[in-house]
Amino acid sequence: MTVPLSELTGNYVLDPAHTRIGFVARHAMVTKVRGSFHQFDGTAHLDGGDPAKSTGEVTIRTESIDTGVEQRDQHLRTNDFLDAPNFPHITFRTTTVEAKSDSDYRVTGDLTIKDTTKPVTIDFEYTGNAVDPYGNLRVGLEGSLTISRKEFGITWNAALEGGGVLVGDKVVLEFDVSAIKQG
Repeated sequence: MTVPLSELTGNYVLDPAHTRIGFVARHAMVTKVRGSFHQFDGTAHLDGGDPAKSTGEVTIRTESIDTGVEQRDQHLRTNDFLDAPNFPHITFRTTTVEAKSDSDYRVTGDLTIKDTTKPVTIDFEYTGNAVDPYGNLRVGLEGSLTISRKEFGITWNAALEGGGVLVGDKVVLEFDVSAIKQG
């Protein structure tokens, strides 16, 4: 039985085997490319009595980007996009958490990509909790936000013959989170 997130105060870590941090970007003005990052870690403190006291932090290894096409992934790791050798991490650190309801939370924080930090807001839905077969209490959250890649210094593009560009500016970041309570 799922209990309200407000009753689950404690410290949590992301379970990378059951969490997806992904993205969607427009390609050639007609299709979408989907991908994800496979290496990341994150922690959170959930305060059920006062959600505003909740905190969280996620660190993503940029070299772990995966779209299913190795040639494209290698290009995304270059200075044209993420510049993984010089900027090995993307980070997000909460600054405020607001409960909109028992299942909806607005999380604002600082997103850093390629040494550029911008405030962003992610609306999360609490999808439930369960004790797994190993006795771990897990909580689930889903959220997304749209960013402008240009605002983070990712400006590479190529003009298309018929007009438009190869890579859209807007990127949707997606978070499907499974977090395990510690202690």
